[in-house]
Amino acid sequence: MDYQAVLHQIADDVAPLVGRGTPAAYIPALADVDPSRFGMAVADLDGKVYGVGDWQRPFSAQSITKVFTLALALARGGDSLWEHVGREPSGNPFNSLVQLEYENGIPRNPFINAGALVVTDRLQTLTGDASSELLEFLREETGNPELAFDAVVAESESAHGDRNAALAHFMASYGNIANDVPTLLDHYFWQCAIEMSCADLALAARFLARHGLRADGSRLLSRSEAKQINAVMLTCGTYDAAGDFAYRVGLPGKSGVGGGIVAVVPGHCTLCVWSPGLDARGNSVAGVAALDRFTTLTGLSVF
Repeated sequence: MDYQAVLHQIADDVAPLVGRGTPAAYIPALADVDPSRFGMAVADLDGKVYGVGDWQRPFSAQSITKVFTLALALARGGDSLWEHVGREPSGNPFNSLVQLEYENGIPRNPFINAGALVVTDRLQTLTGDASSELLEFLREETGNPELAFDAVVAESESAHGDRNAALAHFMASYGNIANDVPTLLDHYFWQCAIEMSCADLALAARFLARHGLRADGSRLLSRSEAKQINAVMLTCGTYDAAGDFAYRVGLPGKSGVGGGIVAVVPGHCTLCVWSPGLDARGNSVAGVAALDRFTTLTGLSVF
């Protein structure tokens, strides 16, 4: 597969869409990101990376980090995690409180904010320092020791994090949060504020294309656990647009309001695309189109 030629074709095809949509305004530190940016990278199973546009420019990974926190929590704690968070699409906005009351404080899936808070809470219990554990894992998988938290973004999220605090306190009232809420929120905000490039994220997600094997060849997850994460990404990874994303793209994917989307082709490669302009449901306008073009041009999908 000539990934480099495919990426150049995609960049040309989606150029009219770059700049459409709006950067995430509810996080002030993200609101001023240039919406005309576009980058895309593909990492093959051996770790060779191909890229186009701003593929080496760091951006705020945001909710994409939920994939890696979920993997670490599963690797450290096993299937007991699923007693605290479901695996079903929510059909509601990512920060909704509505379903928690109906479902006794058990979030629908690990990628909505409530579910991600539960996963981070579990990782905090297992490691004692969830955000640092995540950062170290990402540095190892990418081979990039310079990966770091963006303190400005973390502080911005904390200052505007009342909804996440409400979610955490509500779940704590049902006994579904083990750590004190301020500590949990601190780790969650720092987790979301990690800066990574398309190349970094494509490399970091490679264990999902390699059926659970890390960059060094050691096993992080069983094949079954890697399949579980890919399945939840396919059905729940793009907020309440997951059905449309699965229909258009046909790959496990996870988006973030920083404008990035990671996608996995099990047994072949991983991808990351970044363009900060978001649609009404929080997904990158040009990013979704780029991944759609990738599956069309290459014929690679899970179906």
